[in-house]
Amino acid sequence: MIAMLSICPLIVTGFNGCEGEPSYYGGEGYEPMPAPMPAMPPEEKAAMPGMEGFPEDRDMTIPTERMIVRNGDISLVVEDVPTARDEIEQLAVGLGGWVVDSNIYGEEETRGWISIRVPSEKFDQALTELRALAVRVTSESTSTQDITEEYVDLESRLRNAEATEDQYLALLGKAEEVEDILSIYEALSRIRYEIEQIKGRMQYLEQRSAMSLISVSLAPEVSLGPLVPPGWSASESLNSAIRGLTTFGQGLGTAFIWIGIFSPIWGTILGVTYWRRRRRKV
Repeated sequence: MIAMLSICPLIVTGFNGCEGEPSYYGGEGYEPMPAPMPAMPPEEKAAMPGMEGFPEDRDMTIPTERMIVRNGDISLVVEDVPTARDEIEQLAVGLGGWVVDSNIYGEEETRGWISIRVPSEKFDQALTELRALAVRVTSESTSTQDITEEYVDLESRLRNAEATEDQYLALLGKAEEVEDILSIYEALSRIRYEIEQIKGRMQYLEQRSAMSLISVSLAPEVSLGPLVPPGWSASESLNSAIRGLTTFGQGLGTAFIWIGIFSPIWGTILGVTYWRRRRRKV
């Protein structure tokens, strides 16, 4: 059996050579080495089990323009906080962005903060104009994040998911049994949910890289309280002084009344004490 199995390939090779196939060892049928086989079509490769996860399925090219997320934080000392807040809002709109949120707080010392989004290509211009609005800049920081790799991976996952959806749709067109149709519909629902998730994440990354976030803290130039405390009134102060004087007079009169009523008692005590001291001196 071993000998027969060893001879079979030789016999098959000989038969093939007798059929007029070109010989690669010279002679009449000699031809140069054949060209490399073309790549396997995607539909044939998808039909072969175990081939869908090979690196050829992935787009290994790196985008020429990388996706960078740029954010900034800056603290400004300004002459007037509300006015500066309004100017920053106009700045964001003028650069093609918008205000994310803002807040102004404090009575004696007004402070505030505002967050804006501007196009990434105008990020440096926005910081320059923000510095121009301030009396001085107390702090400034920027950060960048490269999300190119994540975005490329999402693109590859999206292509695979959409290809799987097409296969399910093709199977759905051929299915006849109700049970098979329901199973395919369930699988389609799952793959469509995955596609929507991937598209949502990709859109989020695109927006983050396209629009930079800048957070601005605002503080007044001079931190002085008001010359007159809030709610102060001259007439109320006069009335308070009169009420205090009246209360003092009432207390003094009450003290004299108590002294007069208890005068026999404390007078007797003082008289006895004085008499004893006089007697000791004699």
